[in-house]
Amino acid sequence: MLFYPVYAVYFTQTGLSAAEVSSLFAIWSVAGFVLEIPSSVWADRFSRRRLLVLAPLVTSAGFALWTFVPAYWAFAAGFVLWGAGAAMQSGTLQALVYEELGRLGRTGDYARLIGRSEALASLAAVAASLLAAPVLAAGGYLAVGLASVAVGLLGALTGSLLPESRPPAAERAEASYLSVLRTGLSEVRRAPAVGRVLVLLAVVTGLTSIDEYLPLLATAGGATTPVVALLIGLVIAGIAAGGWLAGYGARLLPLILAAGALALGGGAVLSGPGGGAAGLWAGFVAIAVAFAAFYWAVAVLDARLQDTIGDEARATVTSMAGLGSEVAALGVFAFYGFGSGWAPPWVLVALVAVPYLAMAVASRR
Repeated sequence: MLFYPVYAVYFTQTGLSAAEVSSLFAIWSVAGFVLEIPSSVWADRFSRRRLLVLAPLVTSAGFALWTFVPAYWAFAAGFVLWGAGAAMQSGTLQALVYEELGRLGRTGDYARLIGRSEALASLAAVAASLLAAPVLAAGGYLAVGLASVAVGLLGALTGSLLPESRPPAAERAEASYLSVLRTGLSEVRRAPAVGRVLVLLAVVTGLTSIDEYLPLLATAGGATTPVVALLIGLVIAGIAAGGWLAGYGARLLPLILAAGALALGGGAVLSGPGGGAAGLWAGFVAIAVAFAAFYWAVAVLDARLQDTIGDEARATVTSMAGLGSEVAALGVFAFYGFGSGWAPPWVLVALVAVPYLAMAVASRR
């Protein structure tokens, strides 16, 4: 999606202030938060495949608004549509993949498939960042916008090719919205294993939002802008590697989470002042290893969650983890925002290793 690396600049070039851009981000966050659970209940009640077809179309409609109506209200509406599209996919894809694998007797492949899909998504984001500049130079924001809309249409086509063996919605008419929601909530309340894995998944995923501050860590360590891009690319490569290796060695979850926490803390310290260029690169190699461990763990915990819940409210329960991860991410943002007044970036990033160590202990069966 080529708009992603340049949309903030696009907004400011249309005349929006920094405060207005921040308000758009808030609208985006609220839209996704509010629609997370309702859209997943819909996925459990009706067709998950249809929702995965609709989601990228909704997002593309938002990008079309941005492209052809460059005004604040259109940007706001586009973010609402983007948030809605993301909410429609969250939990729905995982539920569909796990259920179809279950019908084939291959649920053991779930972590590997989901992990590799996340790895490919990370590489696609890198490709979008690399393509955005030449497309923008050749055709301006119109070309970037049209390309983003086209990617959404391609996503809808891809969604239509996914298998779905669930009975038609008419055969499940007795499953009302509230009954599906109650089923999901009761699974979490009545089965301690479900609630425990759900919390672990939410926290481990939400804490990865510290990656938003890694560019600040790099610049504080003396990196120039081109070097920052290379260092962040190194971390993205680690994320992709972690996703690609998911499905192997799941029993080592506590050990790998603990190793990732130590690598994050050690990498942050190495990246701090006094380490020079060598320390900065060594630090970011360690941080890349840490994020490989974290994203591997996310896929493993996701698979554990799917193993412990039923099909009737699978997307709903999965989205509860997504909602929890948003809350954890907000905690990271608040921690960094308040902490930045008294501590440098390397200290703040290193401190995030502490809750990861706690999650390593909690993940022991």
